[in-house]
Amino acid sequence: MADINPNTALISIDSDNNAIIAERRDKLRVLREQGIAYPNDFFPKNRAADLRSHFSNIDQSVLEKRSVNVSIAGRMMLKRIMGKASFATIQDGTGQIQFFITIANVGSDTYDAFKKWDLGDIISTCGILFRTNKGELSVRCIELRLLSKNIRPLPDKFHGLSDQEIKYRQRCVDLIVTPETRKTFQVRTRIITSVRQFMTNASFMEVETPMLHPIPGGATAKPFITHHNALNMQMFLRIAPELYLKRLIIGGFDRVFELGRNFRNEGVSPKHNPEFTMMEFYAAYTDYCWLMDFTEQLIRKAALDAQGTLEISYQGHILNFSQPFHRLTITDAIKKYTPQYTDACLSNKDWLRAELCKLGADIHDVAPYNTDVSTLLLALFEETAEAQLWEPTYIVNYPVEVSPLARASDGAPGIAERFELFIAGREVANGFSELNDPDDQAMRFRKQAEQKNAGDEKAMYYDEDYIRALEYGMPPTGGCGIGIDRLVMLLTDSRSIRDVILFPHLRRGD
Repeated sequence: MADINPNTALISIDSDNNAIIAERRDKLRVLREQGIAYPNDFFPKNRAADLRSHFSNIDQSVLEKRSVNVSIAGRMMLKRIMGKASFATIQDGTGQIQFFITIANVGSDTYDAFKKWDLGDIISTCGILFRTNKGELSVRCIELRLLSKNIRPLPDKFHGLSDQEIKYRQRCVDLIVTPETRKTFQVRTRIITSVRQFMTNASFMEVETPMLHPIPGGATAKPFITHHNALNMQMFLRIAPELYLKRLIIGGFDRVFELGRNFRNEGVSPKHNPEFTMMEFYAAYTDYCWLMDFTEQLIRKAALDAQGTLEISYQGHILNFSQPFHRLTITDAIKKYTPQYTDACLSNKDWLRAELCKLGADIHDVAPYNTDVSTLLLALFEETAEAQLWEPTYIVNYPVEVSPLARASDGAPGIAERFELFIAGREVANGFSELNDPDDQAMRFRKQAEQKNAGDEKAMYYDEDYIRALEYGMPPTGGCGIGIDRLVMLLTDSRSIRDVILFPHLRRGD
């Protein structure tokens, strides 16, 4: 994704609005002279969506007999002045409903004041529910008040907020005028609620672990660095909660999960945001095969709860979550999508290096310290097959060299009991049978430390305290991390991770 230009966004949203803002500030000045400009004594008893749900099939004659009294408030999105009677459409957090305002019901002073109110003002009413001649469920206003004055005009209702840059920078405006944006974040909440319920029902305990780490661990990533003044020590925003969660497994909590923010001081793209939401979970006496089955069930349930169906449309393609997820090794995936590669080629280290260079991969970036065949195969997979994994697919059996926290396979030297789940060409989850041998883990940490000393900023530190914890004994354990933002992207048909994060990180606007 190209960098968003910070120099035009805020200017464009305010262009040609200075006169309107000045006029509305004059109105606000008059309100202040008259008394309290921003009252805080109205407490609505009704919401637009609830009224529509409860009374959508009730005709006017029945409504008249019931005389349903309502009190409701919201932002005025439409306004139609029609002599002695007018209409306004207000929008609250659940939807929209129409107000019907007449001089006879609200009085001439209030009616005259209403005619001067602006779109974007937040207004309230107490009134009676009825249905217009055209069948529109509406509120006949008896009392009408201005609760909050809008000073900055909203975007034109016919064109909305079309500038993607402004949508990210002015998210509050985007939420006001773009129903699709509001729906995306409502669905996001449903997904997170579904995930939490699924984990709780499976006897997992939700926990909270530190965001500030003395040693960054749990992933190979570049951390954000800060300083703790009181302790006078360097600290790091967490790149993953893994090592703390596994300490809880050691402590006797057999099933734990954490849903929260991680921070990685790396690139920004349609798939990456420096601050992102991850759900990590660990279960004692399980392995990576159990994790794949469990993760598949979790994602299937989240899709059903979010959209009510297991056939999800994403960027013009149908993803069918009702079918078993595919499972391929790295080599199988390469051969499936590039069948011209032979077994002889894929086992030849020199050929792999040459092919990676031909494909444009920076071989020193791909494998600057590890030159084994399995690591080069992983790099070739990323260049040739990863983007083509559209249907949910587990890629299994990763090299131990790039899996410093995963258990090595007993039957396949150099291979870890690890998987990554790919959907629509991007990684959504990563899990493995956890390495619980403290001596093996210490050796791998030392190798990571050597790589860091050689210049690899993403390599892990040697975490002596975690090794000490492992020496108390960790049961056989499986652990997995699921990228919540990427899962939400899939289930809301969103192209960019910025579309599913309320306030994505952008270059400063000044």
